Amino acid sequence: MSTDEQEIVEPTKEELDRLIRNHVLGSMGFGLIPMPMVDFIGVTGVQLNLLRKLALAYNIPFSKDKGKSLIGALVGGGMTVPVGFGLASFLKVIPVIGATTGAIALPATAGAMTYAVGKVFSQHFATGGTLLNFDPEKVRDYYREMFQEGKSYTQTMKPATATA
Repeated sequence: MSTDEQEIVEPTKEELDRLIRNHVLGSMGFGLIPMPMVDFIGVTGVQLNLLRKLALAYNIPFSKDKGKSLIGALVGGGMTVPVGFGLASFLKVIPVIGATTGAIALPATAGAMTYAVGKVFSQHFATGGTLLNFDPEKVRDYYREMFQEGKSYTQTMKPATATA
């Protein structure tokens, strides 16, 4: 191999799991923010950062604008969860009931959405995909499956398990 060629090493399952876990925890943290829509914006930022890091791990060129649109198309395509997340976020303005509902529902939902985004894009990149050939419609069922898995996954999360 010449010095100009670089061997591309795919990330290990453990590295991917740690990367996704840390971003799930970050999303769950944003879900706890008591200010409506700040949580939603924060979770979106965490998911975009996860996509950026996954692309970097797979040596895939990353574009922030393309990443935002793909995440929006993937997560927003089913609309039930994003709309529910947005409504639950907005309910935080209602004293006591809204804050309690938000504190219970939003962290788990935010974590499950981030888990699913991480799983979908890591599978896509591992099979040779890029941001340019990602088709949210083709992975919609897998996203839903990973979202359900993510709901269970977030129930087992403990903040102390995060590592840098």
